[in-house]
Amino acid sequence: MVNLKSEPKRQTTPDTRPYWDALAQRKLLLHRCQDCGKAHHYPRAHCPFCFGCNLDWEEASGRGSVYSYSVMHRADPPYVMAYIELEEGPVIMSNIVDTPFDKIRIGAPVTIDFISSPGSDSPIAVFTQNDC
Repeated sequence: MVNLKSEPKRQTTPDTRPYWDALAQRKLLLHRCQDCGKAHHYPRAHCPFCFGCNLDWEEASGRGSVYSYSVMHRADPPYVMAYIELEEGPVIMSNIVDTPFDKIRIGAPVTIDFISSPGSDSPIAVFTQNDC
């Protein structure tokens, strides 16, 4: 279980508003560059691969795999920070929840979930390992 005590204040801009609005509806959006075809996360005004600005939003499948992770044993309660490689390609930092720490493994399939943090009007994306 993740115990979110607080979340940094989000700074929404016209470029990122669709991302935050979708997250409030429990959807994770990615930007896909129409010039090079690659998807990226986090939202930004230019493609990090080709620097093109011809970007479209698309909803992520919510499926991915564990690229790397670390268990924060000294936190109270302990939690897992992870890099998740999404099916669409981008690697995002998130948490793995509802999964025993000793069952988490690199390459394991994960599925997105959304949890709310205290004082926030929008959920955050977390992941659960599928084969536990």
